[in-house]
Amino acid sequence: MMQINFWAILVAAIVPLIMGFIWYHPKIFGTVWMREAGLSEDKMQGQMIGVFIFSLILSALMAFFLQMVTIHQFGAMGMVGGDEMNAKDSYTAFMKDYGMAYRSFGHGALHSFMAGIFFVFPLIAINAMFERKSWKYTMINTAYWTITITIMGGIICGWYAVDGFYWVTQK
Repeated sequence: MMQINFWAILVAAIVPLIMGFIWYHPKIFGTVWMREAGLSEDKMQGQMIGVFIFSLILSALMAFFLQMVTIHQFGAMGMVGGDEMNAKDSYTAFMKDYGMAYRSFGHGALHSFMAGIFFVFPLIAINAMFERKSWKYTMINTAYWTITITIMGGIICGWYAVDGFYWVTQK
Protein backbone atom coordinates (compact mmCIF):
# COMPACT_ATOMS: atom_id res chain seq x y z
CA MET A 1 0.00 0.00 0.00
CA MET A 2 1.28 3.42 -0.94
CA GLN A 3 1.77 5.47 2.20
CA ILE A 4 1.92 9.23 2.33
CA ASN A 5 4.93 10.31 4.36
CA PHE A 6 3.60 13.31 6.24
CA TRP A 7 6.96 13.81 7.98
CA ALA A 8 8.70 14.20 4.61
CA ILE A 9 5.97 16.62 3.48
CA LEU A 10 6.36 18.69 6.66
CA VAL A 11 10.17 18.82 6.39
CA ALA A 12 9.97 19.64 2.67
CA ALA A 13 7.42 22.40 3.42
CA ILE A 14 9.97 24.14 5.61
CA VAL A 15 12.54 24.27 2.79
CA PRO A 16 11.04 27.32 0.99
CA LEU A 17 11.22 29.39 4.17
CA ILE A 18 14.83 28.41 4.85
CA MET A 19 15.81 28.95 1.22
CA GLY A 20 13.93 32.26 1.17
CA PHE A 21 15.84 33.53 4.20
CA ILE A 22 19.08 32.72 2.39
CA TRP A 23 18.18 33.57 -1.24
CA TYR A 24 16.42 36.85 -0.55
CA HIS A 25 18.92 38.05 2.07
CA PRO A 26 20.22 41.53 1.17
CA LYS A 27 23.76 40.17 0.74
CA ILE A 28 22.59 37.51 -1.75
CA PHE A 29 19.71 38.54 -4.07
CA GLY A 30 17.44 40.46 -1.68
CA THR A 31 18.52 43.98 -2.60
CA VAL A 32 18.44 43.31 -6.35
CA TRP A 33 15.12 41.44 -6.06
CA MET A 34 13.51 44.30 -4.11
CA ARG A 35 14.66 46.82 -6.72
CA GLU A 36 13.47 44.64 -9.62
CA ALA A 37 10.14 43.94 -7.86
CA GLY A 38 9.59 47.64 -7.16
CA LEU A 39 9.65 47.18 -3.39
CA SER A 40 11.20 49.30 -0.66
CA GLU A 41 12.35 48.68 2.90
CA ASP A 42 9.31 50.64 4.13
CA LYS A 43 6.90 48.49 2.10
CA MET A 44 8.51 45.33 3.48
CA GLN A 45 8.00 46.40 7.10
CA GLY A 46 5.13 45.10 9.17
CA GLN A 47 3.79 41.95 10.74
CA MET A 48 5.16 38.90 8.91
CA ILE A 49 3.87 36.04 11.08
CA GLY A 50 0.75 35.62 8.95
CA VAL A 51 2.83 35.62 5.78
CA PHE A 52 5.12 32.91 7.18
CA ILE A 53 2.24 30.74 8.41
CA PHE A 54 0.33 30.96 5.13
CA SER A 55 3.57 30.36 3.20
CA LEU A 56 4.14 27.20 5.23
CA ILE A 57 0.62 25.98 4.43
CA LEU A 58 1.07 26.70 0.72
CA SER A 59 4.50 25.02 0.79
CA ALA A 60 2.87 21.91 2.31
CA LEU A 61 0.45 21.86 -0.63
CA MET A 62 3.40 22.03 -3.03
CA ALA A 63 5.20 19.27 -1.13
CA PHE A 64 2.08 17.10 -1.23
CA PHE A 65 1.84 17.57 -5.01
CA LEU A 66 5.55 16.88 -5.53
CA GLN A 67 4.87 13.29 -4.48
CA MET A 68 3.02 12.85 -7.78
CA VAL A 69 5.92 14.37 -9.69
CA THR A 70 8.72 12.42 -8.01
CA ILE A 71 7.28 9.08 -6.88
CA HIS A 72 6.42 6.84 -9.82
CA GLN A 73 4.48 4.43 -7.62
CA PHE A 74 1.73 7.06 -7.32
CA GLY A 75 1.37 6.86 -11.10
CA ALA A 76 1.10 3.08 -10.96
CA MET A 77 -1.57 3.40 -8.28
CA GLY A 78 -3.41 5.86 -10.49
CA MET A 79 -3.64 3.16 -13.15
CA VAL A 80 -5.89 1.16 -10.81
CA GLY A 81 -7.99 4.15 -9.79
CA GLY A 82 -6.16 4.65 -6.50
CA ASP A 83 -7.63 1.54 -4.90
CA GLU A 84 -5.28 -1.42 -4.69
CA MET A 85 -8.19 -3.65 -3.69
CA ASN A 86 -9.59 -3.31 -7.23
CA ALA A 87 -6.25 -4.06 -8.87
CA LYS A 88 -5.54 -7.08 -11.01
CA ASP A 89 -2.86 -9.60 -10.09
CA SER A 90 -0.53 -7.97 -12.63
CA TYR A 91 -0.52 -4.76 -10.57
CA THR A 92 0.39 -6.67 -7.42
CA ALA A 93 3.20 -8.44 -9.27
CA PHE A 94 4.42 -5.15 -10.71
CA MET A 95 4.47 -3.46 -7.32
CA LYS A 96 6.23 -6.46 -5.79
CA ASP A 97 8.97 -6.15 -8.41
CA TYR A 98 9.17 -2.35 -8.60
CA GLY A 99 7.58 -1.11 -5.36
CA MET A 100 10.59 0.93 -4.23
CA ALA A 101 12.27 1.51 -7.59
CA TYR A 102 13.66 4.99 -8.12
CA ARG A 103 13.01 6.08 -4.54
CA SER A 104 16.08 8.20 -3.89
CA PHE A 105 16.94 11.80 -3.12
CA GLY A 106 18.69 12.15 -6.47
CA HIS A 107 15.76 10.83 -8.46
CA GLY A 108 13.28 13.12 -6.72
CA ALA A 109 15.63 16.06 -7.13
CA LEU A 110 16.01 15.36 -10.86
CA HIS A 111 12.25 15.27 -11.50
CA SER A 112 11.69 18.39 -9.41
CA PHE A 113 14.52 20.21 -11.18
CA MET A 114 12.89 19.37 -14.52
CA ALA A 115 9.58 20.70 -13.15
CA GLY A 116 11.42 23.90 -12.26
CA ILE A 117 12.78 24.34 -15.77
CA PHE A 118 9.71 23.22 -17.74
CA PHE A 119 6.89 24.41 -15.45
CA VAL A 120 8.05 27.00 -12.90
CA PHE A 121 10.17 29.02 -15.33
CA PRO A 122 7.39 29.47 -17.92
CA LEU A 123 4.86 30.25 -15.19
CA ILE A 124 7.02 32.94 -13.59
CA ALA A 125 8.16 34.32 -16.97
CA ILE A 126 4.59 34.71 -18.25
CA ASN A 127 3.52 36.55 -15.10
CA ALA A 128 6.64 38.71 -15.16
CA MET A 129 6.10 39.70 -18.79
CA PHE A 130 2.52 40.81 -18.14
CA GLU A 131 3.62 42.61 -14.96
CA ARG A 132 6.37 44.30 -17.00
CA LYS A 133 9.08 42.93 -14.72
CA SER A 134 12.66 42.48 -15.87
CA TRP A 135 14.36 39.25 -16.90
CA LYS A 136 16.60 39.70 -13.88
CA TYR A 137 13.48 39.52 -11.67
CA THR A 138 12.32 36.45 -13.61
CA MET A 139 15.62 34.64 -13.25
CA ILE A 140 16.04 35.44 -9.52
CA ASN A 141 12.60 34.01 -8.74
CA THR A 142 12.87 31.07 -11.17
CA ALA A 143 16.26 30.04 -9.77
CA TYR A 144 14.95 30.31 -6.20
CA TRP A 145 11.93 28.11 -6.90
CA THR A 146 13.82 25.62 -9.06
CA ILE A 147 16.50 25.08 -6.41
CA THR A 148 13.87 25.01 -3.66
CA ILE A 149 11.60 22.41 -5.28
CA THR A 150 14.66 20.37 -6.30
CA ILE A 151 15.52 20.00 -2.62
CA MET A 152 11.88 19.43 -1.67
CA GLY A 153 11.44 16.70 -4.31
CA GLY A 154 14.62 14.99 -3.18
CA ILE A 155 13.38 14.87 0.40
CA ILE A 156 9.93 13.62 -0.59
CA CYS A 157 11.15 10.89 -2.94
CA GLY A 158 14.10 9.73 -0.87
CA TRP A 159 12.37 9.52 2.50
CA TYR A 160 9.91 6.65 2.45
CA ALA A 161 7.96 4.49 4.88
CA VAL A 162 8.35 0.73 5.26
CA ASP A 163 6.31 -1.09 7.90
CA GLY A 164 5.68 2.14 9.79
CA PHE A 165 9.36 3.15 9.90
CA TYR A 166 10.72 5.94 7.76
CA TRP A 167 13.89 5.42 5.77
CA VAL A 168 16.06 7.69 3.73
CA THR A 169 17.52 5.91 0.73
CA GLN A 170 21.26 5.64 0.41
CA LYS A 171 21.38 5.70 -3.41
